Amino acid sequence: METRTIRTDDGDGHLQVHSFSPAAGPALPAAGGGPDGRAGGLPDGAAQPGVVVVHGTLVTDALYRPFAMKIARLLGRPVHTYNRRGRGGSSGQLEDYSAATEVNDLRTVMRDTGSTDVVAHSYGGFVALQAARTEPIRRLVTYDAAVSLSGSLSRRWRPELEHSMAAGQLDHAWAHLVQGLETAGPVSKLPLGALRMLSILSARTRLGAEMRQLLPTAVAEMRAVLDADAELADFAGVTTPTLMLSGGWSPAYFAETGRQLAAAVPSIDFALVPGQLHEGPLRPGHRLALTTARFLANDAGLRFQRIRTAGNPLGNRLGWAREGNPRT
Repeated sequence: METRTIRTDDGDGHLQVHSFSPAAGPALPAAGGGPDGRAGGLPDGAAQPGVVVVHGTLVTDALYRPFAMKIARLLGRPVHTYNRRGRGGSSGQLEDYSAATEVNDLRTVMRDTGSTDVVAHSYGGFVALQAARTEPIRRLVTYDAAVSLSGSLSRRWRPELEHSMAAGQLDHAWAHLVQGLETAGPVSKLPLGALRMLSILSARTRLGAEMRQLLPTAVAEMRAVLDADAELADFAGVTTPTLMLSGGWSPAYFAETGRQLAAAVPSIDFALVPGQLHEGPLRPGHRLALTTARFLANDAGLRFQRIRTAGNPLGNRLGWAREGNPRT
């Protein structure tokens, strides 16, 4: 792993980037790839365009490194993660922080790393889809993208979250965030009192303490999502081939967003991945990495078929054709 720091385009900040080179071993062939199995049939040592992974909220890029390394091995291409503002070795969020800040930062990372493709999770998926409206991304994969369509995420916002943060009541804030977003599985259904107790207990762990420290960034990021609330027509100009994934055990609103966008925008497809939770990219297993790599490689062996869902006016979801069904 290579670690470096790059300057942001606004000149007022910096971003910490971690890069992973593909390990020796077989890589997925792209459509039209050469007989050696390398994407596009490039020879050993030829420069390969990179892939940037954009992480979600309340975490740093450290949790995504195993996922990034799997994609790098499968594609035979470098994969880069970076700490978004407000965490790790990156500079803090500015007072005028917005979705535009994140889009500019993603563009900076792509340019600096020579990357053409993007993989993004949760809030990172929101950032990537915003970027796809204006930036030349070759191919994009999102997982549980946190996009607000026609106010769809406004009911997830808890004013108590911001009030608790202002009062320094971090356990209250954490409880409202977890209950509002429902991203913690069955835990999200617990009463606020139980969630506050869980927050106190989790703060004794390294990850729990880190999440508490990142709570202020989550407030700003939730505000950015709501401020960027969009209509389906706002994504009509997206031409980047995009695969929106959602976990079968993720909160249903992520899949609903993916279905709506896939039905309205020709360049976007949607697929539900069975047996996966919201934190799917952070968990062991190879299904998500394989699905992601095959789409980025434009692998002809992975075929999608549109399935009409009876009684669903929004219509489409993507199913895996038997021939290309990825397995763990």
